[in-house]
Amino acid sequence: MKLRITLAFLALSALAGLASAGAIKPFSQADFDKLTQAGQPVVVDVGATWCPTCKAQKPILEKLMQQPAYKDVTLLTVDFDADKSIVRAFKVSMQSTLLGFRGRKEVARSVGDTTEAGIESLVQKTLR
Repeated sequence: MKLRITLAFLALSALAGLASAGAIKPFSQADFDKLTQAGQPVVVDVGATWCPTCKAQKPILEKLMQQPAYKDVTLLTVDFDADKSIVRAFKVSMQSTLLGFRGRKEVARSVGDTTEAGIESLVQKTLR
């Protein structure tokens, strides 16, 4: 009985954690269109696996997306090398570019920022 209660508590805790975290997923045009048309906040992360700046940004973005304040923000990741049509569509010239959208409007853009304050400022702009 005690094991069953503990397992139920752990399952509920995991679900509560998921509900309070922003989603991180690979970019798809369908997801982007659905989210932006609904007025949802979106951050597009254009990065490359070989990029040291992108590697520095990743843990900051993951940490921010775990904060309850950003639970409604969706982070969509774009591979700079593999997703060239998406990179061109967003007029991105280099990896480590972050784009912030509030609804259909781009409200923030940064390139190469690896400061927590700078990246958080971009994410916050999607919520205003």
